[in-house]
Amino acid sequence: MRQATVRQLQVFVTAAKSLSFARAAEQLHLTAAAVSFQIKQLESISGFPLFERIGKKVGLTEAGRALLGYAEVVMTALHDADQTMSALKSGSAGRAAVGLVSTAKYVVPHIMARFQALFPGVTIRLLDGNRREILTWLANGDVELAIMGRPPDDFDVDMHAFAPHPTVLIASPANPLSKRRSIRPAELAGETFVFREEGSGTRSLVAAFFDGAGFQPRVAMTSSSNETIKQAVMAGMGIAGISQHTIGLEVGLGLLKILPVEGWPLMRRWFVVHRRGMPLMPLHEKLRDFFSSQGPRIIADLERSYSRLTAVPVSRRR
Repeated sequence: MRQATVRQLQVFVTAAKSLSFARAAEQLHLTAAAVSFQIKQLESISGFPLFERIGKKVGLTEAGRALLGYAEVVMTALHDADQTMSALKSGSAGRAAVGLVSTAKYVVPHIMARFQALFPGVTIRLLDGNRREILTWLANGDVELAIMGRPPDDFDVDMHAFAPHPTVLIASPANPLSKRRSIRPAELAGETFVFREEGSGTRSLVAAFFDGAGFQPRVAMTSSSNETIKQAVMAGMGIAGISQHTIGLEVGLGLLKILPVEGWPLMRRWFVVHRRGMPLMPLHEKLRDFFSSQGPRIIADLERSYSRLTAVPVSRRR
């Protein structure tokens, strides 16, 4: 049966279900002679008659009944494949691998949840890592898109800024500075700091600010984890520069305070990036465009939901 064509199987299935060459011809917009010819070709390939005449009626032979089950499987598989290809072309189905720097994991899942609600046929794989890992995944084609605050400048990418990315200074509510309404940078010279690891975009940004302010911060601890940094600040270990998007819940609950330092927040942008030499499927283009069009609003909604926590009495949070 390997020599059978899709058209022959289609004609056979249609004729077998209707048990009428004339009705099959009508449904397929063919002549009855064309239907008969396709059936004869298939019978020649199979080596068996597929239809038999019983009185005035047409029925399937044993070989015809056996072939019908397999032919229906083939036609169903082709229909499903056609539907899948159409969905892939429209961008409403498929798989996407997205790399994100660790800070972005506080906002990207919320954007992805909205996207997947619109396109439930899409499967998303999120890979979070440091900037060096993200760039390696991009270069190797392990991810189609990457979310980061500082696009690479050492290989060719397309980048689209889609939302503001503020960095703030935070302290424990017990720190006297958290009661201040305004703080000059020079007043931080005697404070202890908790920093991100070397190579972090946040660390480079914060260090550059203090270089400009004319002093080197006293660093008590470094960490590659935003969660560890937040816990260290809550414990009173020091002040930290951190993405505002990572602290919404803690600030809303009163566990951390944003310090009103002159010149802060330090503003960057979130970028969605893809390698220019790697063609994007329609799904990936649709996802990239969704970040640009809907990302700012979703992030703003998230920030507002955290800020409303401050208006809820502690007794009602339990």
